[in-house]
Amino acid sequence: MKTILVDAMNTISVDGKIDQKMQEILDSFENRKIILTNANEEQRKEFLSNVPYEMFSLDHNPNKTDGGYYEKMLEHFGLKPEECIYFEHNKAACDKAREVGITSYHFDHEERGLNKLEEFLKENI
Repeated sequence: MKTILVDAMNTISVDGKIDQKMQEILDSFENRKIILTNANEEQRKEFLSNVPYEMFSLDHNPNKTDGGYYEKMLEHFGLKPEECIYFEHNKAACDKAREVGITSYHFDHEERGLNKLEEFLKENI
């Protein structure tokens, strides 16, 4: 069963609040979910204290626009790229995850197309 990797800021968390509709979609899947962030400890306390899933951060060392971030995350959880799917609001970060081999979807955080996101999840689980 694939693990769903979820971008934190501007994706599941907007202004420190969880997008409830997005969480409902995610909760409809039995798959493991992991929140990926670059936030440091202070930022996590301020903006991400209420995330509903386990969380992973490297405190901006490196950032998600560096493929090393995903390699370290995969190693940390004992996952392979093909065992994961990911959605992310930052296109450059999404592209880096793809380069590492993770099936990724660029989530337009301004449009907030939850139907498109749900389709991506269903097609790639």
